[in-house]
This record gives sequence, structure tokens and C-alpha cells, in this order.
Amino acid sequence: MPAELITRFKNITPDGAILELVVWKVPAPVPPTEHGYKYRAVYAANGVRVVGFDNERGKGDHCHLDGTEVPYTFVSVEQLVEDFIAAVAARRAL
Repeated sequence: MPAELITRFKNITPDGAILELVVWKVPAPVPPTEHGYKYRAVYAANGVRVVGFDNERGKGDHCHLDGTEVPYTFVSVEQLVEDFIAAVAARRAL
């Protein structure tokens, strides 16, 4: 089974910030994760990543918040989208 694109979204806000989310259903989990998704989500402002969620091979599920990398518990694609939106909204409100 080849990888299947689940969703892809990219937007540039009026202030020039970039929001991008890409999720793939993959035939085998990306080690060390146990779910069948490969994803990346990023919010960058002024050329700096402010928020990022991804599951890089060897690192597993994690997120980047204000320059700090922390573990992330992947539950579902829907929850990932909600968590990403909430993290971005919190930082844009500052």
C-alpha cells in the first residue's frame, strides 16, 4: 500500500506568517511511533518557527513551541489539528 495523502493545507496570513499542515497515512509506522501517520504542521512568523508538530524518524511524535522541543502524544489526526490550531492561536494572541 503506498502512502495516502490525508490532508494538505497552507496559508500565508496578511501579516506574512505561514501556516502549513500535511498528514499522510503510511503503510508502516514511522519509528519509534506505533500509529500509521506521518505528519508535519508549522506556524512560522518573521522567518522563525513558532509552533511545529511532527514525527521525525528516530524522534517520534514531538512538538516545537517557542524554540523548545517537547514530546507530543498523538491521539488522532483530528486531535492533531485541534492541538495545532490551539497552539497557534495562543501564540498569535500574545
